[in-house]
Amino acid sequence: MNATMELQRAPMGSLALPSIGPLAAALEARLSPGAVIRRDEPMARRTTLRVGGAADLLVEPDCERDLAVVVEESQRLQVPWRVLGRGSNLLVRDAGVRGVVITLGRPVFSVIEVDGLRLRCGAGARLKEVSQEARRRGLAGLEFLAGIPGSVGGALRMNAGAWNSMTFEVLDAVRYMGPDGSVVERPAAEVPARYRRCDLFRDHIALGALFRCSESTPAEVEKTLNELNAKRWASQPAAPSAGCIFKNPSAIPAGRLIDELGLKGSRVGGASVSMEHGNFIVNDGRATAGDVLALIEQIRSRAREQRGVELETEVEILGE
Repeated sequence: MNATMELQRAPMGSLALPSIGPLAAALEARLSPGAVIRRDEPMARRTTLRVGGAADLLVEPDCERDLAVVVEESQRLQVPWRVLGRGSNLLVRDAGVRGVVITLGRPVFSVIEVDGLRLRCGAGARLKEVSQEARRRGLAGLEFLAGIPGSVGGALRMNAGAWNSMTFEVLDAVRYMGPDGSVVERPAAEVPARYRRCDLFRDHIALGALFRCSESTPAEVEKTLNELNAKRWASQPAAPSAGCIFKNPSAIPAGRLIDELGLKGSRVGGASVSMEHGNFIVNDGRATAGDVLALIEQIRSRAREQRGVELETEVEILGE
């Protein structure tokens, strides 16, 4: 045996794909000893909203070769796969996820290296750690990343942003793996990205990014970080959430619209619209994904009926 296999008790009436067993066995034989394979992994443990059913199979590769093997074997057995970052901006349905969920949580995927006025960061690196390394080196321009509870890979996939800045605006290059296992580094300017979306990473796996910074001092960068953090904690909830639920319409920010509709505090089960920010749905510890989805539809219906605005979800909805 190579990889570590962790079996959990499957939920009653599990909907796991029949090919999951053969896939788990193939990966167990081929992956390196540091890799981890888990059956029926609860996604509520893996998302910031703390809801959702189990994934058929969760795999933590220990190197890029392992990652290529996971993709190869999944495609051979026709098992769908997807990559999970830190689990922010994600809502997993209560019935869980069929197929393979890949996480890049092992140390090899989280390296942060300084290259002059640039930072080369692995896809698994936390955005907060990226911003803190920039602060230590006196590099400015990445402070907006500190308040985003995600990873570099997730930021690439969603073109994550805050405080009027977006990920692709501060990138020189991206590195990724194709569906055939090949690895490519490409100038960021050649990768089409738009508001909260980069379609390349819907079927390619982000491996890393080269962030562009400007010269500053640790004290100046820390000052900016402190100012942004103060604004964040004054306007965003501390309770478990998935971040902003809706993309901002062109005419009005989604949070302001929801506030004007009188929907702050609206509740379905254990899910409610945050009193601090209307574009956040929070979990009081009892919420299900069904509660959150029902509340999303209530908000969308009210916005459509009363203001003629069609709200589009920013949070990614995954699973059965």
